[in-house]
Amino acid sequence: VMRGDELDVRRRRAAYRATHRGTKEMDWVIGRYAVSVLPNLEGEALDRLERFLNLPDPDLQQWFYSPHLAAGTEFSELVAEMRGFHGLE
Repeated sequence: VMRGDELDVRRRRAAYRATHRGTKEMDWVIGRYAVSVLPNLEGEALDRLERFLNLPDPDLQQWFYSPHLAAGTEFSELVAEMRGFHGLE
């Protein structure tokens, strides 16, 4: 079981990584979504977002704009949630 302070550190680190991607567009797309959902994420959902944030921006951007490319990956549901958050689903 993860202690609350460890969880807070992971959430803050993920929020920073989501909002400092390297391009303003991806900072906005991923960052706004992450900042919105992170306060309630834990367990596997937080693990998955952290793995997602490890991927290169070109892949994430492609998935965001062409979600069929994420089909069959562990991130397809996350991409759909992110698109829905931005009114694209």
